[in-house]
Amino acid sequence: MANVEIYTSPSCGYCHAAKRLLTQKGVGFVETDVSRDAAQKQVMMRRANGRRTVPQIFIDGNHVGGYDDLNALDRAGKLDPMLAG
Repeated sequence: MANVEIYTSPSCGYCHAAKRLLTQKGVGFVETDVSRDAAQKQVMMRRANGRRTVPQIFIDGNHVGGYDDLNALDRAGKLDPMLAG
């Protein structure tokens, strides 16, 4: 199984949608709340090539993007092989 990391904030609907999609697929993930942690937000932005919005999702250390990107990978049939590791 792939190592999945997701940077979130509690009030973000797209974050909840991304976590729901991953959970439906039976995938565990490490969640980092950046809403009150400026240092973690800086880490996220550096890893996500300057993207400031949440969620930012990483699979096996590779930046996938946000929820729309994750959902597009799923619709294209590319997400499951990535999650399989």
